[in-house]
Amino acid sequence: MPIPSSFSPTPDLLRDRVIFITGSSDGIGRALAKAVASCGAHVILHGRNVKKLERVYDDIIAAKQPRPSLLPLDLEKAGPQEYEAIAQAIDKEFGHLDGLVHNAAILGERAPIAHYDVAKWLRTMHINVNAPFILTKYCLPLLMKSQDASIIFTSSGIVPNPRAYWGAYLVSKWADEGLMRMLAVELDAEPHLRVNSVNPGKVRTNMRLQAYPAENRDLLSAPEDVLKPYLYLLSRASRGVTGQSLASQDPPEFVAH
Repeated sequence: MPIPSSFSPTPDLLRDRVIFITGSSDGIGRALAKAVASCGAHVILHGRNVKKLERVYDDIIAAKQPRPSLLPLDLEKAGPQEYEAIAQAIDKEFGHLDGLVHNAAILGERAPIAHYDVAKWLRTMHINVNAPFILTKYCLPLLMKSQDASIIFTSSGIVPNPRAYWGAYLVSKWADEGLMRMLAVELDAEPHLRVNSVNPGKVRTNMRLQAYPAENRDLLSAPEDVLKPYLYLLSRASRGVTGQSLASQDPPEFVAH
């Protein structure tokens, strides 16, 4: 599904909205966090590396954007209590949540199923699928408090175009897409809450480098260039759009984002 050609982000597009972005210390998450802040939103920055998060924080403050919140958390090691504590902290500080972007993910191992390492499979599935499920579960009450809320899953071109040897990454992205579509149907009676996914395409990220180490990275899009669908879905302009998969590049490309 394409976004309206007339859509153009403005400095007040997300003014006073509270947006939670996982994996916001690098790549697409970092670029999106800065873009969302530049549109007036209060950003909740999540990542494992505190120093990287602090650099994003400093960039946003230096640009004189709304002061973001830092949320260091290892999705692999966190349990239900940590996720519940996150929701409680957001509730205490803001009282609601307007946007939740599931961006954090790992590539895992590229290997045939017969040789796939079981521990790496479980780790990849947990970070890419279980963590978004748990976080969504505990944040839903906060999203319900918003007058206009959006949940976004980061998808991949591998979903409609499966390939061999992509193991847990491929399966996890299928699962995320299924979770998105199921949740959109479950929340169909809630017009103020929408659920969608974005396939960012071929992007110059560290995960892409892991997947294609010999690729000419000069031919790839920068993270800053694939954000328009995210901003559209986080804004009120997309109200009523739910259960859809949007592509940042046309035609959609296979990607390990």
